[in-house]
This record gives sequence, C-alpha cells and structure tokens, in this order.
Amino acid sequence: MLDKVSVVLVGTSHPGNIGSAARAMKVMGLTNLVLVDPQCDIDETTYALAAGAADVVENARIVATLDDAIADCGLVIGSSARSRTLEWPQLNPRECGRRSMAEAPSHPVAILFGRERTGLTNEELQRCHCHVYIPANPEYSSLNLAMAVQTIGYEIRMAHLENQALEGDAEQDDADYPRMKELEMFYQHLENVATQTNFINKDKPSMVMTKLRRLFSRARPEAQELNILRGILTAVEKTLKGQDK
Repeated sequence: MLDKVSVVLVGTSHPGNIGSAARAMKVMGLTNLVLVDPQCDIDETTYALAAGAADVVENARIVATLDDAIADCGLVIGSSARSRTLEWPQLNPRECGRRSMAEAPSHPVAILFGRERTGLTNEELQRCHCHVYIPANPEYSSLNLAMAVQTIGYEIRMAHLENQALEGDAEQDDADYPRMKELEMFYQHLENVATQTNFINKDKPSMVMTKLRRLFSRARPEAQELNILRGILTAVEKTLKGQDK
C-alpha cells in the first residue's frame, strides 16, 4: 500500500532539498516522488544528499502543474504550517497516516509539500481534501522540507505496519471516491451554473467558490454522489436553456 502514496513537492528551490526529501521517503518505504514546477535542476548536490535513495530521485516524475500531479488521486492531503483565514478539514500527522493507509487500497493518495519559504498557496491548499499540520514547538516550529516529509512518512509507515499487524482486519474505507480531475470538473460545472443563475457574480466568484470547495471537501462526496450532483446541475442548465427559447 505504500506504493499507492506519492510525495508531491511543489516549487522546490534547492536541489539538496529534493535529495534530502528522497532519502527521508525511502527510509519510510515511500518511493513515489513527484516534482511540480521545480525551481532548480537535479544535480550532484541532489544525489549527494539522497545518499542511498538515488533511485527515488531518478524515478521522480516532473510535471508542470499541480493538477497534472494529482489528477488521478482519490485523496489529496496538503501540508500547512500556518493557520488560514478559511479553515479546511485538518488532520494531525497520525490521522494523516491512518487516513492515507485506509484509502490507499481504493485509489492513489498524494501528500503535498510546498515551497521552502512560503509553503503551499491558498489556491493549492484548496485543491486538497484536507490539510495536515505538524504540531511542533510553538516557540521554535521551524521544520525543513526533509523533516516534514520524514515526520509524515513515519506516520504513514506506522499506519501501514499497524494494518499488517491486524492482518487485514483494520478498518478501511472502501468507498469509491472521485479522482481530483473529476472533482475539478464538478467545481467548474458548479461555478458555471451558479453564474448562469446569478447566484454568484461572474466577476467575483472566488470567495463563494472557496467556501463551496470547503463544504464539499468536508462532506467528501463519493463518485456516485458526485454524479448525482452533476446531474442536478445539468438539469438546471437544460431548464435555463428552455426558458431562453
């Protein structure tokens, strides 16, 4: 199940951090590394700090956008080091590990880590189903990228070992959840219909759509439920077209 989990690094600016993160991953049995729009090249520093995890670096997938990285994932968890104006469903590292291992049998899971200085943007965090926050010492909460990857990776591994010890009796989530590309299509559909019905102002849709994203992230609709919602939106569109005739 560890093979179903990807560590996604967004906008990494130092080649050594990629190597250190790869080493932290391999120690915990994680091998799927995805680099989103890296701001540096993979070089000798990367491999030097990767130590025995050069294979993780060599097999890393490099993509241009976050959407490319998570399109086929059924669960996306974003690491967040600071509180946000708009709260999102939040997990601690242990809950993150258990949720990841509970859902890995059903679909790929992605754990996102942001830029070294600024982390993930609000828009990127809104692409996630939930956030994970490492409750470090508030008087000195500085964690480098590899430390954060190691901490979350440890909890994922512990949850994996816990499931193995229970010989498959551990509670798992067998629900069929939509992939992120399907969820994004739903949000676009919802925004279009909300605009057509004048529920939102087409020039300023962001705040309402952000709150709706939070609502559906919290509710976590299954694939069949999302199809029902898309059907309702389609029915509304047909009614609007009929009124225009």
